[in-house]
Amino acid sequence: MIKNRDYGMLGQDAKRAEQAGLKSAAWYHTEMPRAQMKELMKRSDGPAIRDTIIWLGAMVLFAAWAIYSWPSWWAAIPLFCYGVLYGSATDSRWHECGHGTAFKTPWMNDVVYHIACFMIMRNPTRWRWSHTRHHTDTVIVGLDPEIAVMRPPAAVKTALAYVGILDACGKQLGSAALLRLDRSDVCELRSLAQRSLQFLQPCRVARRRRDGTRLVGVTAGA
Repeated sequence: MIKNRDYGMLGQDAKRAEQAGLKSAAWYHTEMPRAQMKELMKRSDGPAIRDTIIWLGAMVLFAAWAIYSWPSWWAAIPLFCYGVLYGSATDSRWHECGHGTAFKTPWMNDVVYHIACFMIMRNPTRWRWSHTRHHTDTVIVGLDPEIAVMRPPAAVKTALAYVGILDACGKQLGSAALLRLDRSDVCELRSLAQRSLQFLQPCRVARRRRDGTRLVGVTAGA
């Protein structure tokens, strides 16, 4: 029988992992000359700007095609393409810009990162710290907040994650994470960030997005 694990950042498995010395452990890594590493990590704004224009431009074109074709069944083709670009392509830009590896210029990474976070329903500050923990303690239960498939396996939850339903509805991923943070969220962020000045920033982000959502609603109703 598979034992239920506590995947929360404040749970018993997190304490056990820390007591076992798994927190920020020094794992094996292949040695590489610094000059070679710098060459491999060299970045440029040009390709990223080009790809961003192609990505957003293609979305506009497919949206226009879908509107033109509606209500014909031919609209399904551009809608499918639009959905792939909105979901999958946005997620990859969220990831690379979050790491700061897409553009050479930092503010360009931040702009695209925040746009991508808004599109796929992720609080940008929460997820920056969450992903840092993920790469620090990868697949360590209680320390990695981004373990995709847990034990015992939840087949329905895993399947829903592939089509974005959890992103739209889940507490950590969805609209709730964008528009508000409660006390438990702040406690969990404390374990993620472990730095005092960052705790309130996700709250400010949530407040700005909540106010923006209200403004859109008022404008639409006017």
